[in-house]
Amino acid sequence: MLFNSLDYLLFLPVVAILFRLVPATARLPVILTASLLFYASYGASNLLALGAVAVIALTAGRWLLRPEAGFRHLAFWGGTAAILGLMYALKYHDPVAGALPSLPLIGVEAPAGFSFYAFTAIALLADRYRQPRDSRASAGQDLLFLVWFPKILAGPIERIEPFSAQQGNPPRLDPRLLASAGQLILWGLVKKVVVADNLAPFVDRTYAMPDYAVPMELVLATYAFAFQIYCDFSGYTDIARGSSRLFGIELHENFRRAYFATSIGEFWARRWHISLSEWFRDYVYLPFLNESDSVLRMYLGLMLVFLISGLWHAGLGYGFGWGFVAWAGLNGLYIWGERGLRPWRRQVDRHWQGTWKGRVHAILAGLLVFHLVLVSWVFFRAGEVGDAITILLRIGAALPDMPALVGKYPFTAEHGVLFALIAGLMLIEALQESPALWGRIMAAPRPLHWAGWYSVGLALILLGRWQGEAFVYMQF
Repeated sequence: MLFNSLDYLLFLPVVAILFRLVPATARLPVILTASLLFYASYGASNLLALGAVAVIALTAGRWLLRPEAGFRHLAFWGGTAAILGLMYALKYHDPVAGALPSLPLIGVEAPAGFSFYAFTAIALLADRYRQPRDSRASAGQDLLFLVWFPKILAGPIERIEPFSAQQGNPPRLDPRLLASAGQLILWGLVKKVVVADNLAPFVDRTYAMPDYAVPMELVLATYAFAFQIYCDFSGYTDIARGSSRLFGIELHENFRRAYFATSIGEFWARRWHISLSEWFRDYVYLPFLNESDSVLRMYLGLMLVFLISGLWHAGLGYGFGWGFVAWAGLNGLYIWGERGLRPWRRQVDRHWQGTWKGRVHAILAGLLVFHLVLVSWVFFRAGEVGDAITILLRIGAALPDMPALVGKYPFTAEHGVLFALIAGLMLIEALQESPALWGRIMAAPRPLHWAGWYSVGLALILLGRWQGEAFVYMQF
């Protein structure tokens, strides 16, 4: 039951209406049942993995509310180890066994969304371990935290206390709530079925045979993939947030116009997959630092976070490969370089702030960050380091002749549509990036607003690819 399917577009309003009609005491059972039915639509056997994680997290989570320190240590570390052990078995054992013939194969793959609800379960245990007395959630609320259907497949990765606190008295379902939720869902669908799914076939064709694709095609496909993965993943988040808002539960924004970042740190910490970045910060990076002010430890911690993220991606997706680790390591090196240049960057920002030089510097920094990320996406999409290096070497060799290659390349109507979709997306996001300008647009007369949303609906009808293409991050 994909978000971009007719099944989901029927399922969501039915559950939302039922949620509002039943007594308050029955609302939690209704949305728990709906969440389990939603996940079971991807295969009833998937409930086994979800059930195993839920039993571990809920049992250990309840034990963590006990006062005995030794008992709580055992519950936290034992529960976390059990979840990570299950993650290894489902995501990594068979690839490792394939490289080490002495190990037997299990023959079982992780179900859709497994990593996301496994990380959610670890967040629950970590937060309970740190602040056991602050818990207001019941066992049913803990379970909903793990299985809530808008976020179970690809996040955002939430925190237990803010999530549970929203379940008490959901806001009245008034026209403004319906409009804000509907707008998020519509915009997410546009990103997914209009932009991402129209870019995907072109990217797939080109990256399927990197040795035979012409350099110009590799360049275009690389740019196209940057926008495909952004619209695919941020589109999922928008639909998830809009769906959850109907039930009075606000989820993380998770994406904030990522390609307008002017530093790599800003890109990863405040614009791209924000909830995962916060998860790594709170549960990996800060514990690793352990209040140390060592510069070496800080640099090692930053690289550790990226490498773990690369290994997390490597289990599934476009295939198990070192390309994901290379992608992560490359971004870690970017962060290292940026940290080393931070004093110079601060000095430049201080001297040029509010001047035309500052604006030019910000634009150039944004372009540089985008292209650094673009290079790293090649390793992510190719999956294998060899294929990624082949693509980058062929593009690099052709760069001196690129102006001539652009003039000779046989552009088609397909390319024109893809360019127009990317340009339209970036125009809208550029307007959103300016709060003052976006505020004036939002203050426009209501007929103009409706005209805009009718245009969105028309784009979904005329340009949407409704074949039910899965979201990329469901695989991880």
